[in-house]
Amino acid sequence: MARPLTHDAALRETLLGTATEQITRLGHGNLVLRDVAAAAGTSTSAIYALFGGKAQLLTAVINEAFVSFGHSQEMAAPEGMTALGRAYRDWALEHPALYGLMFGGALVAGIDCPASPDVAASALGPLHATVTATLRRSGSSQSARLATTTIWGQVHGLVSLELAQVPLPGNTAWDEAYEATLRSIVGLYGER
Repeated sequence: MARPLTHDAALRETLLGTATEQITRLGHGNLVLRDVAAAAGTSTSAIYALFGGKAQLLTAVINEAFVSFGHSQEMAAPEGMTALGRAYRDWALEHPALYGLMFGGALVAGIDCPASPDVAASALGPLHATVTATLRRSGSSQSARLATTTIWGQVHGLVSLELAQVPLPGNTAWDEAYEATLRSIVGLYGER
C-alpha cells in the first residue's frame, strides 16, 4: 500500500514563503530550518522531503527571487532602458537580502545553492531584448550580448555598492550617481 502524501505543493509554497520572509528579515546566514518548519506549522522532515535540504531550499528561494526580479524587468521593459535601470535598482533596494543571495550571498555562508541557469538568464531577458532592438534600430554591429553584459555590470556594480553603504566621493547622492549612469548608458546605446 502506498504511503499517503502528506507534504504537498501547498506546504512547499508555504515553506518557500516562510524561508523567504525569514531571509528578508534575518538575512540568509541566519536561516534555521527548524525555525522555518515551525513557522510553517510542520517539521524539518517536510523540508527534506520537499526540497532535499537547506541548500536546495535556498536554491528555490533564489529561483523565486529571480522570477520576481524578472517580472519587475518585464513590467519596465516597454518604457525603455532608463525604466529598466530604475526597476533594477528599485527591486534591489526593496529586497536587499534576496538581491544579495541571488548574486553570491550564499558563497559567504559556504552553501552551494546556485540559481537555475535558465531562471537567472530569463530575468535578464527584458534587458537583452531591449538592447538587441536598440542596436538593431541604430544599425550597430555591436554584440547585443556584450552590450547587455556591460550594462548589467554597471547597474549591478552601483546597486551593490549602494547596498553595501559604500560612501561616494564628495558626498555624491546615490540617486544622482545612478541617474548619471543611466544617462550615460542611454547616451551610448539609446533609450529603446
